[in-house]
Amino acid sequence: MKRPASSTRDNADKPVIWTVSVSRLFDLFRDITLEFDDVANIEPIHLGFEDAVRHIRERLATEHCDAVISAGSNGAYLKSRLPVPVIIAKASGFDVMQALARARKLSSKIGLITYQETMPALTEFKNMFGLDIVQRTYATEEDARAQINDLKADGIKAIVGAGLITDLAEEAGLHGIFIYSSASIRQAFDDALELARLTQLESTRGRTLPVAETLRARHHINDLRGESAAMESVRQSIMLFARSPATVLIQGETGTGKELAAQAMHRAHPMMQGKAQAAHPFVAVNCGALAESLLESELFGHEEGAFTGSRRGGRAGLFEAAHRGTLFLDEIGEMPLPLQTRLLRVLEEREVVRVGGTRPIPVNVRIISATHCDLDERVREGRFRADLFYRLSVLRLQLPPLRQRSDDLAPLAEWCLKHALAAMDIRPHANLHAEILRCVPLLASYAWPGNVRELRNLMERLALFLAAEPLQALTPGLILRIAPELLPSPALSPSANTPAPGNQLSPAPSLRSAPYAATGAEIPAPPFPQSENEKLREAMQKLDGNREAVANYLGISRTTLWRKLKELGNVKADA
Repeated sequence: MKRPASSTRDNADKPVIWTVSVSRLFDLFRDITLEFDDVANIEPIHLGFEDAVRHIRERLATEHCDAVISAGSNGAYLKSRLPVPVIIAKASGFDVMQALARARKLSSKIGLITYQETMPALTEFKNMFGLDIVQRTYATEEDARAQINDLKADGIKAIVGAGLITDLAEEAGLHGIFIYSSASIRQAFDDALELARLTQLESTRGRTLPVAETLRARHHINDLRGESAAMESVRQSIMLFARSPATVLIQGETGTGKELAAQAMHRAHPMMQGKAQAAHPFVAVNCGALAESLLESELFGHEEGAFTGSRRGGRAGLFEAAHRGTLFLDEIGEMPLPLQTRLLRVLEEREVVRVGGTRPIPVNVRIISATHCDLDERVREGRFRADLFYRLSVLRLQLPPLRQRSDDLAPLAEWCLKHALAAMDIRPHANLHAEILRCVPLLASYAWPGNVRELRNLMERLALFLAAEPLQALTPGLILRIAPELLPSPALSPSANTPAPGNQLSPAPSLRSAPYAATGAEIPAPPFPQSENEKLREAMQKLDGNREAVANYLGISRTTLWRKLKELGNVKADA
């Protein structure tokens, strides 16, 4: 039987990806596939476990496949039995919270069944929302069926889990709540495309490198929200800078949207329209999150045998991957001095030499870098090369912190809250705008050290409470109940780079606060002052080292969290 064109290599520039699923995940895969049709040849395989392994092995004898996407127990089964990379779609923490919020509407007692491993951070969520959740794990379909029967016998009527679990739950006469969101599946597709791109780069030494559109910038100028004069000035600068090939240095506190601004600048270039984007990639790397040796290899690539563990055949670096496009160097202030010297040479010579190699490779790349720190001061301290600083900052863009954009606070909060509610299929109250305006004095009294990212995290947390109790109004008292960090605390004066002092992991006692006494709400008192070190330790301990969860609680990015852990000598960065 002749295979569809999507499973062949007629178009060598397009990766070949197969999705494998047997439950309701099949429909979600199919819907997401439509978004990636123009950048990959994607084919769904409606099989599972041994049937899927046999089918794929037979096809691999005559066909090529760059990656397989699956999920749950089916994905784990394939990963250990197939000779091609298997990307396993994983439900995010927000997916879990959304699913539990939907389950809460159906039953006061909820079962959560996950493959092999439990979710330690769920205990905190249970306490925060007062949910009665019983968590179980499974390894096989028979095991999953037995777990569901046990939960049913205990009086549980709603089961949260992956496709197999929800199908079995409904088969048993229970409510099955699907745990995966479109965003998580979309991320799996992105990961598969990125893996395919790297494979292509490694197999094309000495030839023109194909560039997959997976390296496209996702954000554009309209994603920089806010009507304040400060944000209008930022947008005007981005549109102006986009016309120039000169290097740009973006400076701003954590959470102000530095990478978003870089992507908007890339996409605003006159050549970045429509299909042309595929030929002009946007590549980002965090200079502070990688060890010096690894960062060098990532940036410049390496030849075979350049070091112990180097890839067979060598590997192209990010400069080569970003050819004819943009390379975004985030946290440039954290780049080690030896690499600063190499970077300066690349900027001046417009060519790279891979680690362990001697052949110069021409590259045409525009550099946009970003930093939260004061590079002028680092230059004076000798921690950053002055010549590189001037070479990187031909154009400079300063992003304003949220506390200096008071006019944008209400519309940003409303947009973030509506977006979070929509993700849970919750329709916002008709008077949500008026309710947000009543909360503006409270929101404006806070310094927002995590800036827009922290505000977005708070609105997502607030959306979960509103979803759990749909009839409650949005009031300052409600916000303070779930975000006591908004109360002023003299002992905790937030600074530009200090994580949000709130998101406390344990409930605080309550008191009456005069400015909000009219609301009639019990307002929690500020927690006992903690040092930054103590907060990080407490968060890492209570959330079992889950960096994503810790970053969300503290209102900071994972990059900032990594940097904070690294700066604190007695807190291990790899915890």
